Amino acid sequence: PPAMTKNAVALTALMLVACFASSAVSYCPQSHLSVNNNNMKSTDTIASGSRRFGSVLRMQGGGAAAKDVKIGFLGMGIMGAPMAINLLKAGYAVTVWNRAGDKCAPAVEAGAKQGSSAAEVVKECDITFAMLSDPAAAEAVLYGRGCGPGALDGISSGKGYVDCSTVSPECSAAIAAAVREKGGLYLEAPVSGSKKPAIDGQLIFLCGGDKALYETCEPLLEVMGKKHLLLGEVGAGAKMKLVVNMVMSSMLASLSEGMALAKASDITTADLLDVMANGAVANPMFAMKGPLMEQANYAPAFPLKHAQKDLRLAVQLADELGVAMPVAAAVNERFKQVRGKGDGDLDFSAVHKNYQ
Repeated sequence: PPAMTKNAVALTALMLVACFASSAVSYCPQSHLSVNNNNMKSTDTIASGSRRFGSVLRMQGGGAAAKDVKIGFLGMGIMGAPMAINLLKAGYAVTVWNRAGDKCAPAVEAGAKQGSSAAEVVKECDITFAMLSDPAAAEAVLYGRGCGPGALDGISSGKGYVDCSTVSPECSAAIAAAVREKGGLYLEAPVSGSKKPAIDGQLIFLCGGDKALYETCEPLLEVMGKKHLLLGEVGAGAKMKLVVNMVMSSMLASLSEGMALAKASDITTADLLDVMANGAVANPMFAMKGPLMEQANYAPAFPLKHAQKDLRLAVQLADELGVAMPVAAAVNERFKQVRGKGDGDLDFSAVHKNYQ
């Protein structure tokens, strides 16, 4: 064929630019996750919008478009406050709420807006995280039991609700059903890690639920943690968290008994920890908690009452599944004993307190 003229080449280039610009405009997200202007509850439509929005978050890598997403955070306790502050540091707009409003102060000082209710936060935000103490608290905040309008009142089509609380699989499933009934997307995302990892952005998120919301949240999870996994449907994350915390508390109870026996045998705790640090049982938790336990320093990073709650839920899950767990059951009783003496608000390493 004859060679193209300069005018033809220029016209072709202009057409390509126009096509690219048209595609880019159609790809750009709206300012909210909800992409259904008629407020319909089409799962395919919501999931499609969530995937598109999440892709932009990842592509921008923390740029201006990524920061347009509005984040809500319910629960400003030991874990929730530093998690929200890390999102603020990353440049996200965050609105926070807590049943005891004064606990919002650190996040507000870091630049967060304080919402008047859980419902208001969810209504104003695209994605709302919840980090609450136990199943009762998670349900109270969702349904508005004794704490003003609940989060569920703010859920509408396309809203994302991410619950980082450690609850039972049954509780997580009930919350998921309630959120989805109103057209929202739900992700359970309990974390492995305590106060220091929360401050440092080194948590591990154990997720289950809507894949579209998980993909949308990945840039946010990367800000707050070092690893995140989608383990399956709702309930998978809750079960994994219970297993992990059951093992962790059992290990700590065993360390406590080892330290007590070593002391009774005239072996110093320093020597015991040194030997273990260089052997097969070496692990970061023993290295961190051992010296603090020896000093009777039980400043809470992970409150004992929460550890005992997780043990109880793990033993309950095992009973439902017909799995014998005599060690975990015994450790649960040990933690209950310490908690019964009024030490539930101390760190879970206070399981060693009875030996001092």
